[in-house]
Amino acid sequence: MAEVTRLQVETALKEVVDPHIDKDVVSAKEVRGIDIDGGRVRVELVLGYPAAGWADALAQAVRERVGAIDGVSEVAAEVRWEVASHAVQRGLKPLEGIKNVIAVASGKGGVGKSTVAVNLALALKAEGAQVGILDADIYGPSQPRMLGIQGRPQSKDGRTLEPMVSYGVQAMSIGFLVDEETPMIWRGPMVTQALQQLLGDTNWRDLDYLVIDLPPGTGDTQLTLAQRVPVAGAVIVTTPQDIALLDARKGLKMFEKVEVPVLGIVENMSIHICSRCGHEEPIFGEGGGRRMAEQYGVPFLGALPLDISIREHADGGRPTVVADPDGRIAQIYREIARRVGARLSQQAKTYAHKFPTIVIENT
Repeated sequence: MAEVTRLQVETALKEVVDPHIDKDVVSAKEVRGIDIDGGRVRVELVLGYPAAGWADALAQAVRERVGAIDGVSEVAAEVRWEVASHAVQRGLKPLEGIKNVIAVASGKGGVGKSTVAVNLALALKAEGAQVGILDADIYGPSQPRMLGIQGRPQSKDGRTLEPMVSYGVQAMSIGFLVDEETPMIWRGPMVTQALQQLLGDTNWRDLDYLVIDLPPGTGDTQLTLAQRVPVAGAVIVTTPQDIALLDARKGLKMFEKVEVPVLGIVENMSIHICSRCGHEEPIFGEGGGRRMAEQYGVPFLGALPLDISIREHADGGRPTVVADPDGRIAQIYREIARRVGARLSQQAKTYAHKFPTIVIENT
């Protein structure tokens, strides 16, 4: 029997591609260890993003490729993940208890941004991450209704708030602190201060990702986020129609100007599928989000259909990812979540939170 070499195993692993990064697992530096004992080979893969819904398929691909090597009698493949804290804007460092902040934005309202944000958070959770969501839309908070949360957050010390929890996701929103029908008649400075307090005065607990559901546009809230909140990346939500794409471009360029990486574009309401006959029709146009991604050189994260169940699930307080976890739409959300995590994992890491704080005092 031929002796199996490490080079043979690595060559075989170069044929296993991680589709969420578009690189093979060796180039993506996901191979943590290779152990060879005669004809038995053990491969350890460590991903930089949660991938519970794909880990088994990846392990199977590794077993098939390595198992085809002459002399290999047995292959064991272990796949796990470690989410690191990634670089943010210059002059800022990650918040305590939060490894990565991901902003979900849109140039205009009505494109389904909040629905995408809550399902993205739940999908990241389903993939194996610790996740929180901050509803930054002070004037029109929607996450309390979408997450089915009632009641008020508690404070153990009289200064900070404990996050509300729904479906395993930590959440905070101005909607938890006021009645649902109470309008927030506030000027810009009050809004930005409220956002900072909701973020900084909440006891977030060991989050891999905090998803921030931004209000539409490029105003005070977005500027505050860009200048004072350490954001690791942004996701732009749009529909295929030209008007939505025009405003989405403004949102994308805003993040570029403030040095926040755009992780990709999600095209919502991409196509309508008739519930009676199955006919598919691109009501709002076709391929606009993908063309925009190509134009600006950012990833296209995925396309979601115009489906009444998405609206019904969100309005009912059980977003699609938890209401129909095995359905087609939930799987699309989970694929988008893996791509978001994977794209973020390829960015520079930050170790600022590990540095000691040095205080110099005159004595």
